[in-house]
Amino acid sequence: MQLNPIYDTLPAYPFPRLRALLGDTPAGHADPIDLTLGAPRQAPPDFVKSIIADNFAEFGKYPPIAGTLELKEAIASWLKHRYRANVKQEAVLPLVGTREGLYMLAQLAARPGRDHVLLPNPFYPAYSAAALTIGATPVYMTCDDSTGYLPDLSALKPEVLSRTALMFLCSPSNPQGAAATRGYLEKAIALARQYDFLLAVDECYAEIWTHDPPYGALEAAGDDHSKLVVLHSLSKRSNLPGLRSGFIAGDQTVIAGFQKLRSYGGPTMPLPLQAASAACWRDQTHVEEARALYDAKFALAERLLGVTRPAGGFFLWLPVEDDENTTLRLWKEHGVKVLPGQYLASTPEKGQNPGRNYIRVALVESVARTRDALERLAAAL
Repeated sequence: MQLNPIYDTLPAYPFPRLRALLGDTPAGHADPIDLTLGAPRQAPPDFVKSIIADNFAEFGKYPPIAGTLELKEAIASWLKHRYRANVKQEAVLPLVGTREGLYMLAQLAARPGRDHVLLPNPFYPAYSAAALTIGATPVYMTCDDSTGYLPDLSALKPEVLSRTALMFLCSPSNPQGAAATRGYLEKAIALARQYDFLLAVDECYAEIWTHDPPYGALEAAGDDHSKLVVLHSLSKRSNLPGLRSGFIAGDQTVIAGFQKLRSYGGPTMPLPLQAASAACWRDQTHVEEARALYDAKFALAERLLGVTRPAGGFFLWLPVEDDENTTLRLWKEHGVKVLPGQYLASTPEKGQNPGRNYIRVALVESVARTRDALERLAAAL
């Protein structure tokens, strides 16, 4: 059977590319350490298990598409506490992981005459797939040291913006860890309203920060959330990537349209998981404990590798001479698995892939194993 040819345009996902690069090469250490996937391996909060057990019978019910009132109110309360944002529960929609929301948003935002989707470069693969699967043109906004590792909004041309349906931003950025200022977010929101497109800000790493909590887009927007949505997740915040729990919030008209769209093809989160998610959004203690562990791991990276900790997130974005060769050598000689930077970015027609000559290192292991891995990296690099 012949499939829709549009799926042939999707770029290769980073991790199959990595497996092809390493092939059958054995790890050069008896205890290999994988620092490729951005999935925390720190312990999730203890109370999650008991809440799921207490609500086990609820697995026998279909969960509501819109989410439970308890969960939506917990999210709205957290947004108020974290960002001083007044968000009605009707403007909050739980998701089965934020990737669902990021991928489906393009279907909602696309309309005649709007065939551009703007995204940072490097980028999370769901951004480009969202554009390509609706037949839109991804417009890759380079994020390198010259732009502060965030897109240069002033470089966007009016003829591009006037054809834009959707712009993705990520703050703190993946993989570089750059955090947008309030002024930067205000400028992005102003562009979305001036040129009538939807701005989606991926804030999944917002609770892992160095000195100050990063600004959020809802915080920058004030009480007017038109043309704006934000996405958050418990995967990073609460060390619960397997719970598949996140949310989208913002423009109430957009949220209503998104709820209608996903009622046809989107998954719903089981009720026991919604109860556990609500408890996670209400609790800050486990978040602070996790942040302290990341502080310890970044302190090791600063001491052993001489790097400067990014503003947020849990990645190191390390410059190297050749990202693929370095990745292969680190695995073959030291048993440390990292991700070549070019696998996270697109090569422009003119110019160089902004991820080339970088490797991404995810500090997701325990402090002890992170120390071991960083010592191996220090010896190799």
